[in-house]
This record gives sequence, structure tokens and C-alpha cells, in this order.
Amino acid sequence: MNAGDLADLLPLIAILAASGLLAGFVAGLLGVGGGIVTVPVLEYTLRFAGVPEEWRMHVAVATSLAAIIPTSISSAHTHHARGAVDGDLARAWALPLVLGAALGSVLASRAPLAVLAGVFGSVALLIAAKMLLPLDHWRAAGTAPRGAGGFSVAALIGVVSAMMGIGGGTLSVPALNLCGYPIHRAVGTAALFGVFISIPGTVGYLLAEAPPHLPWATIGFVSLVGLALIAPGSMLTARLGARAAHALSRRRLAQAFGLFLTIVGARMLYRALA
Repeated sequence: MNAGDLADLLPLIAILAASGLLAGFVAGLLGVGGGIVTVPVLEYTLRFAGVPEEWRMHVAVATSLAAIIPTSISSAHTHHARGAVDGDLARAWALPLVLGAALGSVLASRAPLAVLAGVFGSVALLIAAKMLLPLDHWRAAGTAPRGAGGFSVAALIGVVSAMMGIGGGTLSVPALNLCGYPIHRAVGTAALFGVFISIPGTVGYLLAEAPPHLPWATIGFVSLVGLALIAPGSMLTARLGARAAHALSRRRLAQAFGLFLTIVGARMLYRALA
């Protein structure tokens, strides 16, 4: 690579690094993995790395999920220090989250992502409406489900999250909120869920049989270059976002998450239709 090629790549490197900083803050603030920021940025920049269009989403999702590992650990640690993580529920849901994430990463290369994006986008917008409207006292259940019901819910969260390259907070925060969890505790617990989702999901993508014409330093579908550019910034800002979450009021945090889900849902629906 000559100096001219490097100069052409510098703006893209800066974009990826900046997306990592933003993703980490969003992850800590809302208990999500930050994939909603990194996946579209990665998908856009991968075209300049020569990745064929049919594989860009796979690489973006896999690399985003890998970057979520350190982000989720950092965010969960900060939330735990403030007593906002439900350890009992995390232990009850850990196995189905892990199994679901592993299955999701295997299915991702075969499933019609446009259909999944359409369903996910619709659900995200419905949940966003619940978070944005004054429905704080509306509950679907008095507590988070355990047993077979809890296993099914957690496994579904793991599957969908791994397939979309997100840490699970997009689904688990509103789910826990609907089960009576205060928003701060829902966000903190969801951050820990991200650890259970991102690690097995990443392993699945690393072991996937990827096409041979992906860029160098790509293992399976995980781009090590993209990971190296995104992960440091996300780790740096995840704790800042977690601290900011505890500085906001319960209603303001719910509104922030509702706005976040509106963006997520609109983007997913756009991708499904496009």
C-alpha cells in the first residue's frame, strides 16, 4: 500500500474510530451493544475494502458483535457497581441467551435478513411507542419469566440479537421494563446480557464458512481490522454512557430509549423494503 492509498483510507479509518466512540456511549447509556451504530457504518465502509455487496451485511454484523464483547463487559461492570444489575435473572437467562446467540450466528448466513429486519423493525417501533408515550405504569407481567417461558424469551432475544449484530438490549430492556423492572435496572441487566450474547455469537461467526474473496485479516466473517478500529473507542466511552444513564431521570431515560428504538425500527424497515 503506497502513501496515496493510505491517505485515501484515512477518512474511513476516522469514521470507524468515531463510530466506536459513539457506539460505546450508546451502549453504556441504553444497555445495548452499540451495533445499531457500528453495523451501518461498517456496511458502508466495507464497499471500499472490496467486499461484495452480498457479504457486506454478514461481515458488518459479525464484526459489530465482536466489538460488543469488550463494550458490554465495560458497561456491565459500571452498572453493576451502581447496583443496577439483576444477578439472579442473569444467571437464570444466561444459558438460553448463549444458546440462542450461537444458533443466531449459524442461521445468519442462511436466513432472509430482509424479512427478519422487517419483523424486527415493526416490533421495535411498537416498543418505542410504549416507551415514548406516558405508559410507565403499564405492565405485561409482574416479574420476568423463569422456567420454560423465561428460557424461550431469552433464547429468542439471543437468536435475533446475534443475527442483527446487536447486544440484546434493544429487545431485553423493553421486555424487562414491561415485566416491572425500573428502567435503570433494566438497562444495567441488559448490559450484562450483551456479554452472554456477544461471545458465543462471535465464536459462531469466526467458525463460519465464509467466501474466500473477503479482505485479508478476516476470520470467518469477523474483520479484525474493523474490530481493531472500533473496539478501543467503544471501551473508552461505554463507562461514560453508563454513568450518564444514572444521571438521567427515569422518564428521561425511557424517552431516550424510545427515541433510540424509533431510529432502530425505521432503519430496519428501510433496509427490509430496500
